[in-house]
Amino acid sequence: MQYLYETHLHTVQASACGRVTGKDYIPYMKSKGYAGIIVTDHFFTGNCAVPQALPWDERVKWYTSGFQQAKDAAAYEDFTVLFSVEFNFDGDEYMLYGVDEKWLLENDDICDCDRREVYKRVHDAGGVMVHAHPYRERGYLSDIKLMPDITDGVEIYNAANEDYQNALGYEYAKKLDVFMTAGSDIHFFHEDALGAMSFERPIESMEDFVAALKAREGVPVQVYDGKVIPVEQIREQTVPTRGPGFRVRWL
Repeated sequence: MQYLYETHLHTVQASACGRVTGKDYIPYMKSKGYAGIIVTDHFFTGNCAVPQALPWDERVKWYTSGFQQAKDAAAYEDFTVLFSVEFNFDGDEYMLYGVDEKWLLENDDICDCDRREVYKRVHDAGGVMVHAHPYRERGYLSDIKLMPDITDGVEIYNAANEDYQNALGYEYAKKLDVFMTAGSDIHFFHEDALGAMSFERPIESMEDFVAALKAREGVPVQVYDGKVIPVEQIREQTVPTRGPGFRVRWL
């Protein structure tokens, strides 16, 4: 039996680009065969829906509200809801797996920290940093920034990316020899392909998820039309058909 977990999900409560409430994700993701989700809303440095003028503790409470609503909605379901953060630096975004609301409250200067300082604090908390969609190209971006020194893992499959961009990310992860993840980067309901991490056992907590990533237990998969396919078995997701269209900067 395999257990599927969504690792990249945005709610309308905290992500300005989100279209679905935390609670409404539960029946939808269950219908797709998932055993759980990780809510990864855009943090204050990115496309966040939380007003900047609020005091820090109120901003954090607002930011975590989508996750909390999803968690409450799943309280009586056989479904796991975990918390994470998608942190934007300068167009390059990282998943901070292993931090929580308490960590955010204690690090009220985190938005002013550089990449290495954020990495240190995440590691001090027992977490990891995963480079999300590293080769993404969008109109609001001007280049691709790669920083291996702070990259514990790489999101090799992002369902919102073009195939060649995912394949370039896969090659990057192989070059670094780091663990790999897959996620949908879901903002709204649709019937297109999704992404997930597949495990042979249930994931009980974020600490469990981080430990499983470090041990390379999970398998990045594509979920589409009732089929679950390991990403490494999909040629177009692992063999680039072209190079990056943006300038690549190694930091």
